[in-house]
Amino acid sequence: MPFHGSSQSTDFGIDLTGHPIMGTPDAPLDLYYWSDYQCPFCRRFERETLPELVENHVRTGTVRIVFIEYPYLSEASMTAAVMDRCVWRQVRDEEPSRYWPWHSAVFEAQGEKGSGWASRSNLLGITRRVDGVDAAAVDTCMRQRGREIESSIRADVAQAAAFDIRGSPVFILFDTASEAAGKLVGAQPYDRFETAISRIQNA
Repeated sequence: MPFHGSSQSTDFGIDLTGHPIMGTPDAPLDLYYWSDYQCPFCRRFERETLPELVENHVRTGTVRIVFIEYPYLSEASMTAAVMDRCVWRQVRDEEPSRYWPWHSAVFEAQGEKGSGWASRSNLLGITRRVDGVDAAAVDTCMRQRGREIESSIRADVAQAAAFDIRGSPVFILFDTASEAAGKLVGAQPYDRFETAISRIQNA
């Protein structure tokens, strides 16, 4: 699945800097996706709805998905969010698609909130098992850039509050031409996304 980065801000007001983006850069619809690696509803979305969404709308060039960290469940959520950013920094220039196996592996490894599964050491263990991601470079990024990255994530969380986002997963669909927008909250089934996409396209 193609991934890319961007340093632009969208007309919806999302600064794309630092965010993994799945899909073609010129897709007419943006899907902004706020998630927490500890959120069980995010995991359900990733397993049950996202594959169909990718197959029917991302691969066809209709939608691109912007992944935005929204760590709110515990301090371990922020640890996972910072590591997410470090993984993306490590792969985005040469092999951006390497981000996807890592992202999926972390959700597959999800345990109970507060169980320690999202500790830095455990997440680095997961990272070592993902081909094409340099765990040592990720660890260095977290030590050297962690505070700076955490600050940018907190800015994203503050912006999310302005969109009345208080949990995860939350999605906003945005038509870059008409500037029509729609919001979905929670692990909605695929047909809800299909309906929302059609409504935004015909707005």
